[in-house]
Amino acid sequence: MCSSAATTTTLLRCRIMQSLPPTTSISNPRRNSTSATVLPRLPIPHITKTLTRYVKSLEPFILEEQLRGGPSFSEAIDTRRRWAEEFRLGFGGVLQERLHALDKESPNNWLDDNIWLQKAYHEWREPLLVHSNYWFSFINDPNVPEDLLRGNFKQQTIGDTAFTYWQVRRAAWIVHRILEFKMQLERHEIYPKTTRTGEWFRHSASLIFNISRIPQPKCDSFSALPDPSDPTARSILLSLHDWFYSVEVLDSQSNVIPAREIENRILKVVNDVQSRLKNGERAVPISVLSADHRDHWEKNLSHLLSLSPNNQETFKAINHSLFAVSLDHYTYVLPPRSEIPPPDTPPEIDAHLHNLRSSHPDTPAHNRWFDKPLTLIVESNSRAGAMGEHSPCDALIPSIIAEHAVVQGIEDDAFPPIGSINPEETTGMGWKRLDWTTDSEIDKACEEAEGRAKKIVDDSDDGALLFKDYGADFIKHIVGLSPDAYIQMAIQLAWYRSRKNFTATYETALTRLFKNGRTETIRSFTCESRAFVHSMTNPEHDAALRFQALSAAAFKHSGLTKQAAIGRGIDRHLLGLRCMLRDDEPLPELFQDKLFKKSQTWKLSTSGLSAGYQLRGTGFGASEWDGYGINYLTGPDYIRFGIESKHSCPKTSTWKFQSEILQALLDMKQTCLDAGHGQSTYAIKKAKIMAKNRTENQPKL
Repeated sequence: MCSSAATTTTLLRCRIMQSLPPTTSISNPRRNSTSATVLPRLPIPHITKTLTRYVKSLEPFILEEQLRGGPSFSEAIDTRRRWAEEFRLGFGGVLQERLHALDKESPNNWLDDNIWLQKAYHEWREPLLVHSNYWFSFINDPNVPEDLLRGNFKQQTIGDTAFTYWQVRRAAWIVHRILEFKMQLERHEIYPKTTRTGEWFRHSASLIFNISRIPQPKCDSFSALPDPSDPTARSILLSLHDWFYSVEVLDSQSNVIPAREIENRILKVVNDVQSRLKNGERAVPISVLSADHRDHWEKNLSHLLSLSPNNQETFKAINHSLFAVSLDHYTYVLPPRSEIPPPDTPPEIDAHLHNLRSSHPDTPAHNRWFDKPLTLIVESNSRAGAMGEHSPCDALIPSIIAEHAVVQGIEDDAFPPIGSINPEETTGMGWKRLDWTTDSEIDKACEEAEGRAKKIVDDSDDGALLFKDYGADFIKHIVGLSPDAYIQMAIQLAWYRSRKNFTATYETALTRLFKNGRTETIRSFTCESRAFVHSMTNPEHDAALRFQALSAAAFKHSGLTKQAAIGRGIDRHLLGLRCMLRDDEPLPELFQDKLFKKSQTWKLSTSGLSAGYQLRGTGFGASEWDGYGINYLTGPDYIRFGIESKHSCPKTSTWKFQSEILQALLDMKQTCLDAGHGQSTYAIKKAKIMAKNRTENQPKL
């Protein structure tokens, strides 16, 4: 999810005017790393082309206003063209020059080094919980007994902790697999440094580990990178019953320790937790503070660190840890159910996604650290998933790492027989407590933060949709269109049918062709997508006309996607130009236009991941109260959607929107078939496609 900036920060303006290099306090400390393959710098688009594309993107909004009794299209578009031309010939040229000056002083690129991280993420003060962090559910491990997945724990529970042996084993196995993947990346054994994709992915993946987001006044920062010799840099952050532990998972040479030893060390921690529970101890849920409004969190963290040097060491260990692992002492089910539904059914997956999103809704934000870029979460029945802070890199990166981690099930020969190790009999260390010194002020702050978190969670209408009628094979090989563009048109149609209007739509495009490239916006609402939707809702249009409109809309969308991917989008450039304004300079009329804001109010915030064979569901929060956050995964013969909206908004309903998307996809398929893409042809080609050998073990970028 992304947000646009209204004004530039004083720090940024000072850097521009004084020609100072970017400070490291508000940028990722690993963003200036050298590489074997040198990717080109992100270009600054030509201002004339950006303005032309921007005015073009306003046309569907103006057409709708005219249809509903507003100004004539010619009058309204001429006004926007005049404002754009005045901006280009006037102050826009000055802002463009400042942007080029900024680029010359930037080690990597003008956007990533100076603007995007701050404006899209770190200046945003809303809680990370739901609003910003991503979440996704992994497939179940085939080697875990199904009766355990269904909640039949029998003798699997470890003492009185409510944790299970299979839960610990799966956590240890996934941790081991993630670390192996990290080592392979560093050795260039996968995604080699000699390729553009390898260099981009290796750099992006490195930003996930050994780092945390730090709350700061007005603009957050990243924690400093640890020295590799520091044991905390070789450890994971382990959370159980709201207690934090540091568990070493790399040896002194930074090699991955065996999976069985990781399991053994986690079992030792479980044993320590059992002792604390028997003694009647109860952890203060500090984690809920990290899920709070950023200004609240900054204030409470400052006070927390002032209470004891030990708190400072705990906080440093959390920040330095490779990534986080949360073991939940329960398996969440959706009320009013009391038993775990059968695996992979909609209520079971939705319940899992809810817990990944926010922890147990009765105790939201517990047992997590929302500032870590990657948190592995394993429940008592062994189902696993992840949640993470979004600012270091985009969700595609951790999703690929996760797919690698879970594509191979638990290997029997990597561990002793399940339950054969008694945690009380284990010896040795490799772990330590990360405790906090608290006072009544912190206790009260946690209580208040949890109350605010519960309001957010209770308002979050989050659900998954698995569409199994067809997928990418039908769209690509039978219809002959881009699956991503096709799905975007289905979303447009679903929105219009549910709201009887159109809205600005954000889709993420990766700019991975460039050094430290992040994202650009694809504006999915176009004249062509509008025409397609009106065609589908016009009873006088036959299948041929509707398919023609669909094709035109999909081709337009594919063209915009390519332009965004090669650095020729419009929204990042417009953001950069606005950030060049000084406090004493008037806002150009171009930026005061009501359509400027309307065209960037993303009530549909969407993003597609890879095929996601190892993911059961995904999610992120809607960027507008009356909109939807939509993530989707397109497989050969299925499409998965993760949709989030707000219960408090009378105009939105995740369940209803799922129904609209489903109907839109079915109607579009029928349109394609009726337009001549026959069912018999589809059956023949589908059989040929399914007969081909697919390599599904390696997630693809």
